[in-house]
Amino acid sequence: MARIDQKQFYRDNIEKYGVSAEGAGWDSAQTQRRRFSAIASCLGNMGNDVLVDAGCGFGDFYVYLEEKQTLPKTYIGLDLCAPMVKEAQQRTGCNIVECDILRHTLPEADWYVSSGSMNLLSRVETQLFIQRCFAKSRKGFVFNLLEGRDREGVFSYWQPHEIIRLCRPLEAKIEIKEGYLQRDFTVVLKG
Repeated sequence: MARIDQKQFYRDNIEKYGVSAEGAGWDSAQTQRRRFSAIASCLGNMGNDVLVDAGCGFGDFYVYLEEKQTLPKTYIGLDLCAPMVKEAQQRTGCNIVECDILRHTLPEADWYVSSGSMNLLSRVETQLFIQRCFAKSRKGFVFNLLEGRDREGVFSYWQPHEIIRLCRPLEAKIEIKEGYLQRDFTVVLKG
């Protein structure tokens, strides 16, 4: 079970902050963009690729890629929160689907990415989320997590060595990217 009710968490944030990085649960647009930059730097040229953004929120990663002129051939967004799905559909014009990553059937894609989507999940749910997204990716899964010692509270925290151990059974090539933002790291799983 998630640490908190995710749908309510995002509804409350949207009510308080509107359609913004803060509304999506980030502390600022600047830190959100630094996370996007770290993820995008791991993907290479996606001009012929299908990319699934697992937990796409308002479609901000798509907007970031569009600004950088590095859009994939096909972008698909998945999110649990209906108001975010609606906004992402309007902002991107792409296929954005209301979806529970842990329970619903996922589409196949070259790449899966996820920025912040696992920060409210329990340890077991995080493991399942990673397994499910990686299983549906042909090239790999790139995601970020909050770095630190896990403790009670709203957000979950991980150490890079814990994620390496968690992902070993996937028989993926595992890379960890750090140093772009304090208390955050990006994981690249390639098949």
